[in-house]
Amino acid sequence: MSDGPVNEGDLEATDYEHGDRTFERKQIGAAAGGEELGASLYEVPPGKKLWLRHYHEGNEEALFVREGGGTLWLGPDAEEHALEPGDYVALPAGEESAHELAAGDDGLSLLMVSTMDEPDVTVYPDRGMVGLYAGAAPGGDSAERSLSTYLDRDAEMEYWDE
Repeated sequence: MSDGPVNEGDLEATDYEHGDRTFERKQIGAAAGGEELGASLYEVPPGKKLWLRHYHEGNEEALFVREGGGTLWLGPDAEEHALEPGDYVALPAGEESAHELAAGDDGLSLLMVSTMDEPDVTVYPDRGMVGLYAGAAPGGDSAERSLSTYLDRDAEMEYWDE
């Protein structure tokens, strides 16, 4: 149940810095009491990138550019698209929605929304890696997860081997 409106100015940002992937995130969906729909505000400094290129097998995402601009690499072939204020991109579950974002010269301010279904498999095609999540969806409360791991995409075991 919602507690009413949440103002972004009242929320603390979480800072992420991993090489050229530097950004701040405010989880407004969770702050407003969202359960099945996540929403986060991102601020990406000029020339920096957001999350690793990925797609979800169990969740849909979307992004809306609020200010600034940048580049979106989309789909299995990482087709390049320029982003500007007012652009909206739907990212249904599956490989066709593999995406990566980088801020342009003026930085990038965007709203990202996603369904919060779990379990979910997140695929990182450039890294040959998958993320497995159960108990809480990616972007959800990691303390509630019963499974949260990253594995080599080609890791296999025989079912009947002991």
